[in-house]
Amino acid sequence: MIQARRKIGFHLFFKSGFRLIFLTAIFLIGIRWTKGAGYLDVYSILVRPILPGTAQSEWLKEGQNIEKNIRLQILEKDNIRLRRALSLKETHNEEKISAAVISRSSRSWWQYLEINKGAKDGILKGQTVIGPGGLIGLIDSTTLFTSRVRLLTDPGHQVGVWIDRTKRHGILTGMGTNRPKLIFLNKNSLAKIGDAVTTSPASTLLPPNLIIGIVQFIDEKALPTPYAIVQLTASPEAIDWVQVLKDNG
Repeated sequence: MIQARRKIGFHLFFKSGFRLIFLTAIFLIGIRWTKGAGYLDVYSILVRPILPGTAQSEWLKEGQNIEKNIRLQILEKDNIRLRRALSLKETHNEEKISAAVISRSSRSWWQYLEINKGAKDGILKGQTVIGPGGLIGLIDSTTLFTSRVRLLTDPGHQVGVWIDRTKRHGILTGMGTNRPKLIFLNKNSLAKIGDAVTTSPASTLLPPNLIIGIVQFIDEKALPTPYAIVQLTASPEAIDWVQVLKDNG
């Protein structure tokens, strides 16, 4: 009788849904016992066919290379900027006063900047201010310890300039952007894109032959005289250190 019951029990186990329930219970107990390690192994095997293949791997590598190149370019530019600032700071002699830019107003970004040297250091109104790349402006006012620099980009600020290739004079006028306007004094400017613009050799307010910028655009048909747009070689919006020239002559 007992043997018959055992046969019936095994028969029901193998022929009914009890087997599925039993195996599922064993599987869940195994997962709990191993803290899911076995399940994760099985899962990783199942999803392996849909993981990124060779093409996706190449895309990832390309993206990483692009990121590295961009980071390298940023570091190189920052290194160049710091080297220029350091060089400018160290070039301190009796004719130049090195100073740091300490303040700028968003409302007058292209008009003025403040530096940390003033009348106590021998700075006077009207002195020339240069940065890495060339001329950026003139001293507009001073206090005992600070000075305000009026930038070439200040609207209405005018200085006499010279294009050596054409031997022509002009007036550089600030436009409130990083590209001032060059108004030629002759109806035929003879200028070309890429011409270097410097301070006029005949100027009495500025030292002669200071680099200012490069001609980027020319309108020969403008009335009453042609004009050009100049890209400054010393970008006033990115300058940390400047030098004030004591002698403008």
